[in-house]
Amino acid sequence: TVSLGTPSAGIIQLRFHGCDLSSQRGAPQTETRASMGGAPKPVKAGPCKPGARNAIIAAGMRSKFALLAVLFAILLAIPLSIASPAAAHPKDELVIGMIQFPPTFQPNIDATLAKSYVLAMALRPFTTYDSNWQLVCMLCTELPTIENGGAKIEDLPPGNPRLPAKGIAVTFTIRPDAKWGDGTPITTDDVLFTWEVGKHPLSGVSSQELYRRILSIDVKDTRSFTLHMDRVEFDYNAINDFQIIPAHLERDAFRDPATYREHTVYDTDTTNPGLYNGPYKITEVVPGSHIVLERNPAWWGKPGYFRRITVQVVENTAALEANLLSGAIDYIAGELGLSLDQALNFERRHPREYHVIYKPSLVFEHIEPDLDNPVFADVRVRQALLLAVDRKGMASQLFADRQPVADTLVNPLDWVHTDDVRHYDFNPDAAKKLLDEAGWREGPGGIRVNDAGKMLSFDLMTTAGNRSREMVEQVLQSQWRKIGADVRIRNQPARLFFGQSVMKRNFDGLAMFAQTSAPESVPRSVLYSEEIPSPSNGFAGQNYAGYRNAKMDKLIDAIEVELDRSKREALWHKLQQLYADELPALPLFFRADAFILPSWLQGLTPTGHQSPSTLWVENWRVEDGRVEDKWAEPSPDRSP
Repeated sequence: TVSLGTPSAGIIQLRFHGCDLSSQRGAPQTETRASMGGAPKPVKAGPCKPGARNAIIAAGMRSKFALLAVLFAILLAIPLSIASPAAAHPKDELVIGMIQFPPTFQPNIDATLAKSYVLAMALRPFTTYDSNWQLVCMLCTELPTIENGGAKIEDLPPGNPRLPAKGIAVTFTIRPDAKWGDGTPITTDDVLFTWEVGKHPLSGVSSQELYRRILSIDVKDTRSFTLHMDRVEFDYNAINDFQIIPAHLERDAFRDPATYREHTVYDTDTTNPGLYNGPYKITEVVPGSHIVLERNPAWWGKPGYFRRITVQVVENTAALEANLLSGAIDYIAGELGLSLDQALNFERRHPREYHVIYKPSLVFEHIEPDLDNPVFADVRVRQALLLAVDRKGMASQLFADRQPVADTLVNPLDWVHTDDVRHYDFNPDAAKKLLDEAGWREGPGGIRVNDAGKMLSFDLMTTAGNRSREMVEQVLQSQWRKIGADVRIRNQPARLFFGQSVMKRNFDGLAMFAQTSAPESVPRSVLYSEEIPSPSNGFAGQNYAGYRNAKMDKLIDAIEVELDRSKREALWHKLQQLYADELPALPLFFRADAFILPSWLQGLTPTGHQSPSTLWVENWRVEDGRVEDKWAEPSPDRSP
């Protein structure tokens, strides 16, 4: 039988019921719940009654056509209010679809785009980059600079060989009307507590380096404070990663820093209004399914247009598109939605109902190897794998040449980019030669083996349900097979893939995912030797490959403190050249994000970088009209 369920979120769900045909003893069989709102769930089916097995098999062909007829009838019976996107929800409610569920809601732990996208509606950072790629204040009253006297270079105490001679004191003032969602004022007590958590080696905070570089904090009053930094960096006033947390709620959870990750109120009591200070607050969370946000009455700024926003997670991108067309969701998040190839096809099929904005972005699609695995520790193997992949062909066939092939992690849109690096054009013969040199000779069945008889065989992982990445995987598997590498594809749901396999380095093969960054973002957390996640540091850092290179460390250190723009650019070029030679990761493409909007949704501006469009959610509104740009212009270079 076939039944149609309509859960509260409005997601279409089909259920197929049956009995076990595998044996007369009734071994457990799974019932497939083909749900557009969640992953299939195994359910035990009972054994077939006597005679039922033969009857079902005999009716197989008839059932196939009968099932199609029933499904067709059901689809015809779906009310037009569901099929019409414009009428799917009240105009003061918005349902956003995206493909990943956040592994945590603590703003400083586990740097994932899914979490950033949701929390940007509920929290405000001190500083961020806007859609013009300019640094702006959000929680502070004024951006401190050396020119306006808010930042002052100062002498550091002598005697510490690890510190330079000069540091900088940067003074911020919290907005006087800033409050947490429970009405508690945001004060310097929250600043001090956030610093205490951030610098603790066991807290699990992703950007611990920022907190460690703060030597001390002087508190002037409940609103003003001065950060004394241990060096003078070119972006000294960009404290984007200093995500303030409420001391009055989180202090008890931090009594044991080693278990803070498990006890943070952001995960044990996620709907507590006191956790949030943005235009919205989280009011409902169903893990793996959806997150509901409602207006925050304590918000001091422009009120959000929408009374209620639901973020619906649909991990399969084909199902995500189907939910958009059914009206179950209103808008697909550009940051975490359809891939470019899907969006292009979608736009061709539905040119009038939706508007699609394509935004070139600082999103770096790449493959990270486990460099503790001896196979990938040999740079010749990494170089061979990249040479064996026709990335330009994939960019042309899958993405209509609208996602440029990457040579390093630095995007051509960033002013520090250089093209003067080693390039890895498609060359299978050169790849085979490198594998020969690395001691991998052709073995039985065409799969290479080394002198110890070990086969060149490894796993390739990515987020399950992402159709674009799954297509790329198929190409990689095929092309690497041609040079003698056996690849096993083992994908996982995004929450497991990021929360366990990647962030805790529980993979020994290759992991394919994207990394997003801010303009001229120094890659300390992803390349520095001390940023490798481990149990000893609470799995802080994002150097998931386990890359260690003293020369790279020195370049990163030098870039951060070089104030001269031309000298800093030269250092950036050296970093990219070293990256292309070493290949700590295998670069694939720089992504263009596709924002699929209903015609009535206005005010949404893609940024093209790490700060999601939801940071300005209060500007979104319902208004009839057309979105001006199909291909958004690249944002201008950031001024020095």
